[in-house]
Amino acid sequence: MAAHRRSGKLAVILHADVAGSTALVQQDEHLAHERIQDTFRRFGDAIGKHHGRVRELRGDALLAEFERASDAVTAALAFQADHASYNAQLNDSIRPIVRVGIAMGEVVIADNTVTGAGVVLAQRVEQLAEPGGVCITGAIHEALPQRMPFVQEDLGEQQVKGFDERVRVYRVALRSGETIPPPQESRQREVSPKTRRLIVAVAAIALVVAGAAAYWFKPWAPREEPASVERMAFPLPDKSSIAVLPFTNMSNDAEQEYFVDGMTEDLITDLSKLSGLFVIARNSVFTYKDKAVKVRQVAEELGVRYVLEGSVRRSGDQVRINAQLIDATTGGHLWAERYDGALADVFALQDQVSRNVVAALSLKLTPQEEHSQAEAETSSPEAYDEFLRGWEHYKKRTPEHYAKALAYFVKAIELDPDYGRAHAAMASIYWDSAYHEWSVVLGLGLQGAKKLAKKSVESALQHPTALAHQVVSQILIREYEHDDAIAEARLSIAINPNDADGNYALAEVLIMAGKLHEVSELLETARRLDPHSQDLYSYLHGMAQFGLNRFEAAAASFERAIELNPDYWEPDPSIGWCKVCEMLAATYGHLGRMNNAKTMIEKVHKYYPQYSVNNALYWWPYKHIEDRERFTNGLRKAGLPDFVGVPADEPKS
Repeated sequence: MAAHRRSGKLAVILHADVAGSTALVQQDEHLAHERIQDTFRRFGDAIGKHHGRVRELRGDALLAEFERASDAVTAALAFQADHASYNAQLNDSIRPIVRVGIAMGEVVIADNTVTGAGVVLAQRVEQLAEPGGVCITGAIHEALPQRMPFVQEDLGEQQVKGFDERVRVYRVALRSGETIPPPQESRQREVSPKTRRLIVAVAAIALVVAGAAAYWFKPWAPREEPASVERMAFPLPDKSSIAVLPFTNMSNDAEQEYFVDGMTEDLITDLSKLSGLFVIARNSVFTYKDKAVKVRQVAEELGVRYVLEGSVRRSGDQVRINAQLIDATTGGHLWAERYDGALADVFALQDQVSRNVVAALSLKLTPQEEHSQAEAETSSPEAYDEFLRGWEHYKKRTPEHYAKALAYFVKAIELDPDYGRAHAAMASIYWDSAYHEWSVVLGLGLQGAKKLAKKSVESALQHPTALAHQVVSQILIREYEHDDAIAEARLSIAINPNDADGNYALAEVLIMAGKLHEVSELLETARRLDPHSQDLYSYLHGMAQFGLNRFEAAAASFERAIELNPDYWEPDPSIGWCKVCEMLAATYGHLGRMNNAKTMIEKVHKYYPQYSVNNALYWWPYKHIEDRERFTNGLRKAGLPDFVGVPADEPKS
């Protein structure tokens, strides 16, 4: 009985869906629904004539099984030719266009439902097909008789999600001047025409019952292993929660990695601005980049219900985005869609993805959020491309990469003088370079870098971003304008409430201002948004404990930061020396742990020989004298000399 209900075998699987079905539904839901039903009814007829069997017919997609590769390819090409003629006769824009993927692989049939690797592969290959086109795997290519009048264009080996080995894919079409071969004689008893019509009719009725909601679901899609809420590292938030995994670069060009990563980050940023959504930070999701991880693992480690994953293919001026949203708690796919357009349409493509997430999760946007979603940071695709090239260097935060990033940001601003984020990134580079004494790498003096930082940030605030307010906050804290620095950090969070960096930045400013009562909550929020940055959480938690004279707890937190990230023992590339070593030296000094304190002082002097008590406060702008004395007295107890090293700005009283 069980064997009758469930069997495994090798089969030819055809997977098809309607390209851009969401846009069709948005134009006219009833007519689009009717046209898509009719499309798959006619496709089902073609499949039946070529000895195939429609296994699933739901929403905007179809799944069929064949015994022979030639039957599947012939059925697909026959339908596409017929469908193109059919669409040409329509006098409106509601014209469903179908993509088809055909693969051979193992499948499991249970209760008349087909699952397995062959189904997954056919779906992945279909996503590589052009609207109105057909793509096949190498196995199908090998199985096709040479006499078939098909042109098969080798697209090379493709890395498809869910498969360790790359898969060779071909684009197949009818050879010019040839006609579609008639159905081959079946080697098995065919289903009678009456029965076939009955099957198609039943499928059509099922489709009607499914209704408009079925557009968003594909039940035959590979179901992920559900995540366990009990095993999640954090409790699920009280609102919809999502992790956007780094999109895969499908461009067959490693140099396009910057573009794909940049689009992923921008999608995270766009979703992060929505108050009704909890979004995991870029730092944590990018730890999964280029790793074969399961949705269940991601959801349990980050504590989220939904996972968005996808790929980007850029070829010249053409961009294709594939995306799918998964409910990790059920393993089911909420929607999967492909977006095609020119580079000039890149902002609209990104907007479609984010709006589909909003729709699928039934989020209610405020008027301000609606406006924010509709407003792009720049209207110039060329400026955007230059910015993303620069951003790839900016994230590395070294003097050399800053110099490279700056050149790209300058180009971006030349193309769009109102590009707020490009101005903000330039301001950040100039200020970091001045603060860390890197300005010489940029061909600038210390004061010149500071002047350019302030000039750039003025331009950035004409079109403010979270980064712009963070840079202003950094400048103000260095000028001992603590209250204004706090206000700017809060504005940064108001623009992007899901920005872990913004929460960490505000926490650090509050610590310097001696306002510790809300630091703990901010750090917990930041840690929840960015679970894989526990080292930064521990470091700032240690600073807060130090400010409360809880030196044992502070030492434990600093040591925990180093345990989580051994790089803390080495000079921070964005600072130039080991900042946690300075804090540990002062903490060990207060605790009387002199051997530990001496080790920290030696490590500090290894990277910064001029460091002394007299110039320490330049790097730690505490507002209150008691906080300054706590820090400097700890350094004296640790054995740091009082001599004056490199001249430094004196803190205001």
